[in-house]
Amino acid sequence: MERIGDLLPGLLRGLGLADELSGWRSVAEWPEAVGEAIARRTRAVGFHQGVLMVEVEGAAWRHELSVLKRDLIRRLNQRLGGAVVRDLRFTHNRGGIQR
Repeated sequence: MERIGDLLPGLLRGLGLADELSGWRSVAEWPEAVGEAIARRTRAVGFHQGVLMVEVEGAAWRHELSVLKRDLIRRLNQRLGGAVVRDLRFTHNRGGIQR
């Protein structure tokens, strides 16, 4: 009898869901990957087909992060162990970042 934990990775790969699941890990890993200063002003909110969606506290932060995008993607993928995140999309959150 095989354990579900042993079967699940193969099942997810077979259904084409393994990459999406890894991508959702990027939502959880965002604060640690980007550091405290950026994490205070942003919040990762979703992942779809290689794109991590991030809410940003204001236009200035949105611009700053667009300049840092390549480095942020590199840091995230290092933590995730592969090229999971291909792009970041920054959206302005008018209500501020809610924790």
